[in-house]
Amino acid sequence: MKLLLLVAGLALVSARAPFEPISIDYHADIGITEATRIRNAEAAQDFDGGRIVGGQVARLGAHPHLGGLVIALTTGQTSVCGSSLLSNTRLVTAAHCWRSRSFQGRQITVVLGSTRLFSGGHRVNTNNVQMHGSYNMNTLVNDVAIITIPRVAYNNNIRNIALPTGLLLNFNYAGERAVAAGFGRSSDSAAGNNNQDQRQVTLTVIENFECANIYGTSSVVGSTLCTSGQGRVGVCVGDSGGPLVFTFSGVRYLIGVTSFVSTRGCEVGLPAGYARVTSFASWIRARL
Repeated sequence: MKLLLLVAGLALVSARAPFEPISIDYHADIGITEATRIRNAEAAQDFDGGRIVGGQVARLGAHPHLGGLVIALTTGQTSVCGSSLLSNTRLVTAAHCWRSRSFQGRQITVVLGSTRLFSGGHRVNTNNVQMHGSYNMNTLVNDVAIITIPRVAYNNNIRNIALPTGLLLNFNYAGERAVAAGFGRSSDSAAGNNNQDQRQVTLTVIENFECANIYGTSSVVGSTLCTSGQGRVGVCVGDSGGPLVFTFSGVRYLIGVTSFVSTRGCEVGLPAGYARVTSFASWIRARL
């Protein structure tokens, strides 16, 4: 009987579908290609506005904390990401935007107060990036980094986002609605809508176990936050490092740093993963 149970158990394990893979080499898989697409489209004055999947156009100033990143890699290639302005001199992004398995950043151009990545807005260069000491390039656990820039002045289009405090530090946000914004595509294809603006989308935060059931517990840990992909909406190619924002009592708080989606794309209805900001609040504040 014990042998029979063992055989049955092995059969169940072998029959189980493997966990959904995530992209762990961002620049090679996504960033470099996306940078070329956006730059060419802007140069052709036919910028497709490819952004957040299923969202809507965000007017200039709607997300004054959103910073676009144009990343010069040590290979001479260019990649793109997003970030969030935390103070006059600090931003937070995903660690994989600076270093992935095959690529290393050499310099970042931070783009603030602009709806385009390769032109306009306030633009500042830096190579001062501090990744989390326990960042794992193979699982994207602890996928956060702090960018330091020369001081920028706030205005209607450039302003910092608040970090969670008090009771919000112990809140898991499951079931709550939060807004993502970014410079990524609006679909899995290179084609998009004919507009030139950032996009935003309202998403539902889900329990971590729901996300781990899809991606596994190697990538979905306690310091991960996930949003539902129901309705085929969510963050997409090029949104990495950008903000997920929760509004409480009229104040907007950064609760997630965009980290990963399924390698199958953004429109397959699967969750997206973020670095859970409450898990890194002390680490972030120590570097502000």
